[in-house]
Amino acid sequence: MHKGLTRSFLLVALLAGGLISQSVLAADKVTYQLDWLPGGDKSPVYVGVQEGFFEEEGLDVSIASGRGSTDAITKIATGQADIGSADIGALMAAKAQDDSLPVRAVYSIFNQAPHAFFTLEKNGITEMTDMDGKKVATSPFTSSNAFLPLVLKENGMAEDAVSLTKADPGALGPMLMNGGTDAIIAWVTNIALFADQAEATGNELVVLPWSDAGLELYSSSVVASERFLSERPDVAKRFMRAFDKSLKFTGDNPRQAAEALNSMVPEVDVDVATAQIGDTMELVMNDVSERDGLGALTEERVALTWDWVSQAEKLEKDALDPELVIDRTLLEAL
Repeated sequence: MHKGLTRSFLLVALLAGGLISQSVLAADKVTYQLDWLPGGDKSPVYVGVQEGFFEEEGLDVSIASGRGSTDAITKIATGQADIGSADIGALMAAKAQDDSLPVRAVYSIFNQAPHAFFTLEKNGITEMTDMDGKKVATSPFTSSNAFLPLVLKENGMAEDAVSLTKADPGALGPMLMNGGTDAIIAWVTNIALFADQAEATGNELVVLPWSDAGLELYSSSVVASERFLSERPDVAKRFMRAFDKSLKFTGDNPRQAAEALNSMVPEVDVDVATAQIGDTMELVMNDVSERDGLGALTEERVALTWDWVSQAEKLEKDALDPELVIDRTLLEAL
């Protein structure tokens, strides 16, 4: 028998036996690009796969790890991925310097800034102005560093009010716990991690979120290539419906979401991821989402975000119309 006919008969037999579902054969493939390594804050897309939300929408979603927002934006812009997560501030800064960049923000994940000072109760730092003159350690790579002078200035301090030391991210916790620094800069998605370290050394963690100190902006967002949005609009809408459902499921079921992540990325600890999800959801579901809706990208807050980003990146305010990085088509389809 001809090989082509043999394959055809085999496929028919498999379908008849239920070994291959028609939905899998017909599924539209989508590549989702993370802006960092898998962790609790990235769990919604894994939930979408494991809970079958993407499959219900006729999608076959693959997930790629990343190395920062710039990396994710570049891969989406060059067609290596269709859609993914990145800081909207990084997208704005990139678009301001290259107006041909074919990437748009389509959905807000973090509607609040994740940046914060972490210190210990024994250090007597209870409010932002207490940071004046203190020693602070930070990672050399975090986007928080660009916003630091602005947050200090916003709270009546000099832009160089703290003595800043840059250290490997893994060293920040030990430096804080052993008294090598008065405070560290980290994201509130890692509160559980540093709280555990503090407790293990007989200390109590104190967190001063910059969002409580005047830094009001969008942060992590779903971003997509213009090609994906224009050439496969129905696929993009179906993806966003499933992602929105996954994000809500994650907020309601943090441990189950952590288990979904662990089932695909076994090196991620379920307990750690569950705690990270709890911390992360404060940036997702809050007063802003209650007012504007989950995922919303309002014109007012987009403009406010660009105001902060342009200052932080030392870009001219008129270097970008921030609405040029936004596409609300998928939001309207939810």
